[in-house]
Amino acid sequence: MSGTLAPRVVVVSRRSELDELLVRHGTRAAAGFYLRQRGRDLDEVAARHDALHAALTTVGAAVPADWRRGHVDRDDLARFLFAPEDIVVAVGQDGLVANVAKYLDRQPVVGVDPEPGRNAGVLVRFAPAAVARLLPAVAAGRAAVQARTMVRAVLDDGQDLVGLNEVYVGHPSHQSARYVLGTPGGRRERHSSSGVVVGSGTGATGWCASIARERPGGPVLPGPADEALCWFVREAWPSPATGVELTGGRLAAGESVELTAEGERLVVFADGVETDHLTMAWGQRVTIGTATRRLHLVVPS
Repeated sequence: MSGTLAPRVVVVSRRSELDELLVRHGTRAAAGFYLRQRGRDLDEVAARHDALHAALTTVGAAVPADWRRGHVDRDDLARFLFAPEDIVVAVGQDGLVANVAKYLDRQPVVGVDPEPGRNAGVLVRFAPAAVARLLPAVAAGRAAVQARTMVRAVLDDGQDLVGLNEVYVGHPSHQSARYVLGTPGGRRERHSSSGVVVGSGTGATGWCASIARERPGGPVLPGPADEALCWFVREAWPSPATGVELTGGRLAAGESVELTAEGERLVVFADGVETDHLTMAWGQRVTIGTATRRLHLVVPS
């Protein structure tokens, strides 16, 4: 890291399930009763809470004394200002890295798994104890970093949205949406479907992988660092007015798909965060392709 300022380590986390239960139910006893009614155990939820906080304590202790510090909850990411010299440490599940990615521009991200063996570990690649040795290497530019491709959706009025895993376009309740789909080859088809998903190589391990398993002979899913994207139409409905020929494909770098809304309200959101979305009116067009930004993910060397 260059510049006169010492690096700032920004720790990103989200409230534990126990924290959320206590907000909703007030006491541990009430939370325990709620869980027992659903065949679950408060001790297991409390153990996960303790693991998260132990990881946050370990990460906090790993930050050099003369470095600056910051902390942001997942729910406050949209209001937090990241600086160019920041090193971001995401402590939680893989999805937390995806949540923070859209707010970054070249800042390195260290994903920390507070419960190794429970999470998939696709994006949270490190144990908490590894952070102390990683931070100086990241600051000095010696750490191994993988540039992960992201997806960008742009409305014809200039509004845009970026996602690490995928972008979804469809009806807000996932029921039938009407639109016209345009592909890179110039083909167009009117659809009635439960939406379109455009995913990156990172997203190919999640939602897109689930769709692809049900599509024998579908497009080859991209790898995590590939610039290619994949796209799928969900549950296209054949009718005299709507087709089912264009339901999936692969986008090379620079290619995109377009959707023109034929309904009064379609939504566009990324990485499953439905509260942070764009809204399309009738006749409005969205173009979805590879983003110029990349997630700079620190990986084991």
